[in-house]
Amino acid sequence: MFIKRIRPGNGDISENDVTPKAVYDQRRQIMKLGLGFGIAAAVAGCDMMDGTDAEAAQVKGKLSYKPGPFSTNEKKTEYDAVTGYNNFYEFGTDKLDPAKYAASLNTRPWTVKIGGLCGKPQTLAIETLLKNAFEERIYRLRCVEGWSMVIPWVGFPLANLIKLAEPTSKAKYVAFQTAEKPKEMRGLRSNVLDWPYVEGLRLDEALNPLAFLAVGLYGDLLPNQNGAPIRLVVPWKYGFKSIKSITDITFTERQPPTSWQRYGANEYGFYSNVNPNVDHPRWSQATERRIGEFRRRDTLMFNGYGDQVAGMYRNMDLKKFF
Repeated sequence: MFIKRIRPGNGDISENDVTPKAVYDQRRQIMKLGLGFGIAAAVAGCDMMDGTDAEAAQVKGKLSYKPGPFSTNEKKTEYDAVTGYNNFYEFGTDKLDPAKYAASLNTRPWTVKIGGLCGKPQTLAIETLLKNAFEERIYRLRCVEGWSMVIPWVGFPLANLIKLAEPTSKAKYVAFQTAEKPKEMRGLRSNVLDWPYVEGLRLDEALNPLAFLAVGLYGDLLPNQNGAPIRLVVPWKYGFKSIKSITDITFTERQPPTSWQRYGANEYGFYSNVNPNVDHPRWSQATERRIGEFRRRDTLMFNGYGDQVAGMYRNMDLKKFF
């Protein structure tokens, strides 16, 4: 994901805290669905603070959550590194650019549109999603560039949102899109990638219990440079699959395009599973550098999450479907 390509002709590379009526209407709509998982329960006021306390906590940046499954007990990467060393090309290609420039992104108002091959297409305000019953998942993150982190995310399983939309039998994939705000995202002035940023998962991958939608890290709301207000986290894949600042989720029958496949399909495959046995064309994937450590360490197959995900790829040639 992280090799800058300059093309010919390239250029320089909360309004208020009152719940809007549309959000209130969404509460009633979701409750009518009678769903027993996180979002419905949270909107109904279960497993969360009451409305006044929840809104106050959100303003302060704090989130209420419980420990979730699949968390590693490895040492967490320092907060300053997690929030200061990022790839988010919408704000620039240097690792320090997102922390320097992402404050320009307005994350309120914000909606996530869910559509395509599903029975209940809808548009959800971020305020609705922030009333979910959250978990903390401490996941390893492995960048295709050969560095890694351990990050305590706060959010909820992607499967919760998928079930809310009721994908049809024709839906085989889930496509995601990042916000496209040229006035607020200075990196969009360059043509290093085709904008907006897009990603995708096979539906069974999206439904895997590990797939996670994060709205926070280290117990606080996501900083802009880390993908506020909501981002995907798929810890068994290279980091560029974990799309940031999501505005659209679409169910499709055919494999959707992804930004880095468009950039170079021979370098960035659709699956992008962490695999120490399949090198990037220009560098090895056998080892990685954990941020905060000096020595390199061996990279684990599927980033160490093989017990949870290997079955999805049992009959696939992972050198062909990389």
